[in-house]
Amino acid sequence: MHMDPQEMDTAKDEELIPLILSNQDHFIYVVKRYKEKLYRYIMRISDFSPEEAEDVLQDVFLKVYLNLNEFDTGLKFSSWIYRIAHNQVINEFRKKKARPQHNAIDLDDDMARQIASNLDIEKETDQIILKESIVRTLRELDAKYREVMVLRFLEEKSYEEISDIIKRPSGTVSSLLNQAKKEFKKVYLRDNKHKSYVG
Repeated sequence: MHMDPQEMDTAKDEELIPLILSNQDHFIYVVKRYKEKLYRYIMRISDFSPEEAEDVLQDVFLKVYLNLNEFDTGLKFSSWIYRIAHNQVINEFRKKKARPQHNAIDLDDDMARQIASNLDIEKETDQIILKESIVRTLRELDAKYREVMVLRFLEEKSYEEISDIIKRPSGTVSSLLNQAKKEFKKVYLRDNKHKSYVG
């Protein structure tokens, strides 16, 4: 099977794997596809500086490259690569003995509206203030809650994908997400109690 560069850019992940295994030069297409997504994810769930996040990202791609032949085709490739990033962040936390505190959480207007709607918090407010409040609340959450919120609402992963990434059963993911939503709303309302709420 042969693909030209344009086809490689648009091919499904699962179509790329055999091509990369037969020609490792094609790994660049995985890097191109996931570099920005994984960098953003690492920054969102950690307290790393941009330079540290870049180092972690390099380690992630190295592990993906070295373990590609062990990829379980029963999984989504995106879940597998996010799982490696998740593990690498945890490994770095252990090395630093630090808890995530100042996350680079970036939201666009749609993400902010989706979170506000899903959690039934302020429907009518200034978008910039809403985004700042949501980001501040996410930063205050316990790491386990923040990560499932980031994966669900910012990375837009399904329950099944989150289960694959954090290696917890789907039922546990559902429960964790429900707890995370409650905790988020509690912190949000506490920090914004001078404002009016819906719900």
